[in-house]
Order: sequence, then C-alpha cells, then structure tokens
Amino acid sequence: MAAMPKILYLVTEDWFFASHFLPMARAAQDCGFEVAVATRVRADGARLKAEGFSVIAIESERGSASPLASVRDFFQLRKIVHRERADIVHCIALRPVVIGGLAAKFSSAGRIVLAPTGLGHLWVERGMVVWLARALVGFIVGRWLRGPRTHYLFENRDDPREFGIDPDAADVTVVGGAGVDAANFPESGEPPAPPVKVAVVSRMIGPKGIVEAVEAVRRARAAGAPVELHLYGDPDPDNPRSIPQTTLQQWSAEPGIAWHGHTSDVARVWHEHHIAMLLSYREGLPRSLVEAAAAGRPIVATDVTGCREVVRDGEEGLLVPLGDSDAAARALTRLATDAGMRRRLGAAAHARFSQRFTAEAVRRTVRELYRTFVPS
Repeated sequence: MAAMPKILYLVTEDWFFASHFLPMARAAQDCGFEVAVATRVRADGARLKAEGFSVIAIESERGSASPLASVRDFFQLRKIVHRERADIVHCIALRPVVIGGLAAKFSSAGRIVLAPTGLGHLWVERGMVVWLARALVGFIVGRWLRGPRTHYLFENRDDPREFGIDPDAADVTVVGGAGVDAANFPESGEPPAPPVKVAVVSRMIGPKGIVEAVEAVRRARAAGAPVELHLYGDPDPDNPRSIPQTTLQQWSAEPGIAWHGHTSDVARVWHEHHIAMLLSYREGLPRSLVEAAAAGRPIVATDVTGCREVVRDGEEGLLVPLGDSDAAARALTRLATDAGMRRRLGAAAHARFSQRFTAEAVRRTVRELYRTFVPS
C-alpha cells in the first residue's frame, strides 16, 4: 500500500494557525494528506491535535532580528524538515517563509509553498537598516528560493510585486486570505442607534492604526457625531510597536472609547456594532474586515495593500488616506448620520465576501493546488 502523502506547515504561532489556516489544512486532509504543523505551541496545541494534525513544538523568538536566533531557528527547522520528509512544506508568514524556506531548500524538500501573509514591520518601518533587511528578504524570497519546486501563495495582488514577482505568473496563486466560514458570521440587521458603535478587532499595536482610530473618533465626537469606539484585542509584547496596557486603560476612561481586551466571540462583536474600522498601515488580507463583511457591516479602512482588497471606496465602505485621522473622522460622521448608506455598504460588503472570501472558496483553490503538486 502506498504511503499517505504528507504536508508540513511551518508557522509562527499555534493560535495564528488555529484562527486563520484551518480551511487550508482541511483542504489538505480532503486530498488525503497527513498534516503536520510545526509551530510555537501555547494554548491551541490541543485544538490542532483534535483536527487530526500532528503538532511539532518549536521554540523561536517571533519578531526577533537577532542573527544568532535566526541561525538557531534555521537549524531547528532544517532538522524538522529532514525528519518529517514531507511531500509539501508550506511556510506561512514572513519569518517562516525566509528561514523555513531556506531550511526546506537545503533539505531537498519535495515541493515548497511560500505564503508571506502580510509583510509586517519590515514593510512599514523606515530607515537604512530596515531598507537593507527588506532588500535582503526580497532577494531571498523572490530570487533565491524561486525555482521549479517552489510555489507562491499570496493574499493580494500587490505583495508579489514587492519581491519582483508577477502576480499572474504560473508559480503564483492569489487566494482570498485563509477563508472565513459564513455560518460563523451570519449577516444580520444592525442594532439600534444612536449611539453608532464602531469596532476595531485587532492586536493592539501601532501599525494597526489604533492611535489613529482613537483620534478619529475623538474628532468625530467633537464634531457632534453620535459614535462610540470599541477596541477588541490585546497588546503584543513580542512586537516593538505594542501599545501599553496603561495607555489602553487611559483611553477607556474617556467618553465614547472602551478597550475590552481579547474576545473569542468576534461574531457577537459584529452583531452588536454598526461599523468596522481598521486604519492599518499595511495588511496581507485583514481577517477582521472579512469577518465584518460576512456579517454585513460597512467598513472604514485605510487605502493600503490588503485593506483595499476587501473594501472598495464607496462600494463596501469608505477608504481614507494612511495616517489621516481627519478623513477617518469625516467618514465615520457620514456613516453615523446616514443609516441608509450603512445598510447599502453593508449589503455590498456581504456580497463581496460571498464571492471571494468564504472558507469553501479558499479550500477549493488550495485543494486544487495541492492536487497539482501530488496528483496521486
């Protein structure tokens, strides 16, 4: 009897894989693959095992720029790749793409899938050191790792160009994020208003535009708009731009602003709020906005890579320039005073979700990709 083919996912955190990438891993199971996940195991290892995946614990410093830590991670991942002998090594997020991709190439892995989901601080920060690091990463991912055994999986059509790759190339697939199950985010009518409740669901870090969101709501309220801001998410101690908890608590003491911390029930957030907002500096494909669109909520977002993949200005929501809190305040004021616009944009957001971003659509695309690599 032929051995079952195997896919090995290399990913930063168990929670990240559990919350974002189960549709892809289930697509692999649909194709008859044994699924292994190598990740930093914290609270979600048992959940991954319950899916029928084997879980391989790795220790790494997420966000670390230390060359010594990178070398250590490389040898750790090379050992895992060599031991697992997977038919496909699927690397998710920029650090695993670079270090795991190199480990897979040096271990002569069967096929390599590189999925740089969002490009992180390396693409939003400025400075000579960051520029040099970005150039090096771009060369490794776009040139050195490219070859007949490598395929790229992007969440938008802008990111491939950052690596000098044509988004229409044969070795590139653009997929609608990791997929969201429509049944978990049912479309619903908006709650009573006023006040008009605006929600941001995100890690509480600077590049997610949290400071700009707070300032936009302050200005909208000062102009007389009946809006409230509700922040859902925790700070990220591994991120140098994490917002201190003391700052979040100080904001919560202001009228019309509340920080709630982490929530495990995002569907309830969208059921209870009128508008989704994300003033991020850059995204791969923002899952929180996809979930809001599934629930039929209008969106206010920055006109940046990733966000504009979900929402088009005046169609599913309103796009504002990066860093422009005044423009965001005006967008919130328009929506807060026009319930008909909220309903129209929310219905369009749900329709766009149904066309492009469902878990089944992602599962179907990835399933065909895996079958192409291992036809048997």
